[in-house]
Amino acid sequence: MKTHVSLVIFLLTALNGYAQIPAMNPDLYGTAVWDADSLGNHRAVVKVDKKADIVWAHIPWRRRDSDPGKKGIIIFDAATGKQIKNVLPVEINSEYGDILFQPVTVPGKYYVYYLKYVVSGHKNYPTVTYPGFVSLADEEWKQKAESKAGKIRKVKKAGLLQFQSVDKFNSFYPMEIIATNDEVDNMVSFHLNSDYLLFGEDRKNSIRMTDFPVKWLEKDINTFSGDALRGEYFTFQIGVLPVNKDMKNIKVDFSEMKNEKGSIIKSDAFTCFNTGGINWEGKHFDKVVNAETGKVQPLWIGVQVPENATPGIYEGAVTVKPEGLKATDVKVVLNVSDKKIIAKGDNDPYLMSRLRWLNSTLAMDDGIVPPYIPLEVNGKSVKCLGREVTFGDNGFPESIRSYFSPGNISITNEAREILAQPVKLIVETDKGVLEWQNPSFEMIKQKEGAVAWKMKNEMPGFTMEGTVQMEFDGNIDYRLVLTATRDMTLKDIRLEVPMMSDAAKYMMGLGKKGGLRPEKYDWKWAVKKNQDGPWLGDVNAGLQVRFRDDHYSRPLNTNFYQKKPLYMPDSWCNNGKGGITIIPESGNIVLVKSYSGERVVKKGEQLHYYFNFLITPFHILETKKHWHNRYYHKFLPVDSVIAYGANVINVHHATDINPYINYPFLRPEKMKAYVDEAHSKDVKVKIYYTVRELTDRAPEMFALRSLGDEIFSPGKGGGYSWLQEHLDTNYIAAWFVPKLKDAAIINRGISRWHNFYVEGLNWLVKNIGIDGVYIDDLAFDRTTMKRIRKVLLRGNPGGLIDLHSANQFNPRDGFANSANLYLENLPYIDRLWFGEYFEYGLSPDYWLVEVSGIPFGLMGEMLQDGGNPWRGMVYGMTARAPWSGDPAPLWKLWDEFGIQDSKMTGYWVPGCPVTTDNEKVKATAYVKKGEVLISLGNWNENDVDVTLNIAWDKLGI
Repeated sequence: MKTHVSLVIFLLTALNGYAQIPAMNPDLYGTAVWDADSLGNHRAVVKVDKKADIVWAHIPWRRRDSDPGKKGIIIFDAATGKQIKNVLPVEINSEYGDILFQPVTVPGKYYVYYLKYVVSGHKNYPTVTYPGFVSLADEEWKQKAESKAGKIRKVKKAGLLQFQSVDKFNSFYPMEIIATNDEVDNMVSFHLNSDYLLFGEDRKNSIRMTDFPVKWLEKDINTFSGDALRGEYFTFQIGVLPVNKDMKNIKVDFSEMKNEKGSIIKSDAFTCFNTGGINWEGKHFDKVVNAETGKVQPLWIGVQVPENATPGIYEGAVTVKPEGLKATDVKVVLNVSDKKIIAKGDNDPYLMSRLRWLNSTLAMDDGIVPPYIPLEVNGKSVKCLGREVTFGDNGFPESIRSYFSPGNISITNEAREILAQPVKLIVETDKGVLEWQNPSFEMIKQKEGAVAWKMKNEMPGFTMEGTVQMEFDGNIDYRLVLTATRDMTLKDIRLEVPMMSDAAKYMMGLGKKGGLRPEKYDWKWAVKKNQDGPWLGDVNAGLQVRFRDDHYSRPLNTNFYQKKPLYMPDSWCNNGKGGITIIPESGNIVLVKSYSGERVVKKGEQLHYYFNFLITPFHILETKKHWHNRYYHKFLPVDSVIAYGANVINVHHATDINPYINYPFLRPEKMKAYVDEAHSKDVKVKIYYTVRELTDRAPEMFALRSLGDEIFSPGKGGGYSWLQEHLDTNYIAAWFVPKLKDAAIINRGISRWHNFYVEGLNWLVKNIGIDGVYIDDLAFDRTTMKRIRKVLLRGNPGGLIDLHSANQFNPRDGFANSANLYLENLPYIDRLWFGEYFEYGLSPDYWLVEVSGIPFGLMGEMLQDGGNPWRGMVYGMTARAPWSGDPAPLWKLWDEFGIQDSKMTGYWVPGCPVTTDNEKVKATAYVKKGEVLISLGNWNENDVDVTLNIAWDKLGI
């Protein structure tokens, strides 16, 4: 009993504020300047007042990093700047370090560096390690020191002055200073009847670690109070600490909040981001939140304060409800000011109001964007821009027609058929092919941008139900579920797509580089390959088919594919039995057959057969826009860009106005000033902004980390020092900019971060006035890409999006063709830039299919080694200034000729008015009234002489 009373007195004292907890004295933590890459980001400053051969530094650093005893200690004399060699670490643990050393300057200050790291490897993907202690001590001194280690408290003591970090960003204060084990045990003992403890925390202090922070020793449990403005989306945290047992499936409920005047903030104004939300497709989902005993789990809460809220103090409760444990209320008090906030607080990222963007449904509609037109439905035929699909009574396409001209420069009245026969889904047993018997194809949606049907059918042994949706860009999405009505042994379930052979002239995908379609092609599913379907087509008519199921999760790309590869669809892959064959058949047919092979199904078993058709091209070549928009891919003064001859500036990250990768919100005033100046001089400004990795500078970093692996891909950690020191583990280190110490981690293939991205783009368009984005490889699905295009063009009708990709046809990236991988996104792109490692020495057919963008209605530029100006110009391509070459002389030629007024007719167009007598020398004619500019590209290994065959009558000359 006496012990308990003493404990209560101890805790009441300890919980009485920062003054009673020396570790929370803000003056104890500061910053200073030194070379972090030589000595690490953190040090303790100690002072020696009296001369001694050996002094004891007791450093209560309260470290969050693992295995501190395995990391070295280095001490420098502040006066001389020289390293102290006679040093002996006696005890190094998470709570404190006891170190003996020999002072030189007395009285004097000494710097104790305790997280020294070593950087190696690629500068943009560094490897950082923390070497152990290396003794440089004189042996005689070392023996003396070791003799005193057992009675260290009798040694003269150095005084602790301050903990310092190289800057505030690297500081551990206040949320990464751990409480000691004794402090936590004492606190837990004070709440003997509680299975878990709840701590309210301000949004300004993100919960950063699973360890218990010493800061909370001064907090009352089960309470939170904060100050909010009218109209503010106010966020705060509840730290959950299980003390007796793990907590499972934590749910959160909210009460309404009332003030003394009876005004109310409704309960539905609250959200807990950890327990669920709205996904990237606009669908609500719930998350399971668990918490491990002794480890802190943050719950991020948001509440929308009404703009017309009556000022005053509002009180309510957040109820935390773990499965199998008693629910607990957290009292929430909000002092609502009479002042109103702008844009719910979104203009200040550090207010964390932007977390509500995670659940945004902005631009998630069935509207269209230019140049597309509303879908036109006539019976079972649907027209989109330049294409028309007729569905059979069974719901599968019977006819797919393209109305694009052979050179894809106009839309005509003449149709080109892509299908040779109707598409079929075939179920086969040893007794033969089973026949579908009762087709039903019922329209369930008809909007200007999307038309959808419900499909039903049945056969002996199976029922089929599902949906099909066609959208304005030419995408047709099938999601079919086959349910077995009896036990069956199947020989195969397959989708057959019979294409006209002339409309399947070229091919890419399934491990085949872009180019002419081979006579026959066989392919099998394999997890190491980022491949799930081919594209086959010609310049003005083509079809991509991709195969998935209900477990599809977008894989990572560009260097990281193997860390989160493609999920093998159970239905199509069938444990490796499935595959795709492309074979010619009689009657001018090329059959694309996706088979799944033999399997046994039980009654009631369901098989999910999902697949997409994407009809190409998406729109005509906008050559005039291409010739007009001259890109300068570097941040320079606007006048310098104009002097060079460019009129579109791409502002990369790691620049003054856009310093941190994929978070372009931290220097808005500078960015807006630059954009405004450019606009005043008729120049457009686009910025680097994409989803793939996210800078460690994002204010929401720890809130996003609290969501488990929802936003960031799990991994082994590593990378630059800040990541290791503040994120610990379970992430994948990504791009790093040494100059800015900007370290990023990899996003998941798809998540609510896509919602945030769409909202972020909308904010940039409205508040900064940007003219578009430069996307460095795509981690979006087509749903997100549509939303991005809608937000951009609805806010800025002249907005532009260009896409860069490195060549991903390699083992690291799963032998993916960039154009095929990103084809679903290309309807919303204005220009391609393919890119690092692209093989500009390969055949013209490769150029046409994988590099130029022409079969999809796009034009592009070159990068690797500056490209090849002669071959590039055959496809209307140049290098991009100044990143990959100097296109200014070619631009000058364009202007002297007046290329914007010309008609581009390439060698791929039947009847091209200019040809050569050498098959490996290709010609493109740029024709205008009375003039023609002829571009020749030589694909021979050597220089050759050629004769031009010019049809003067076709040129009108």
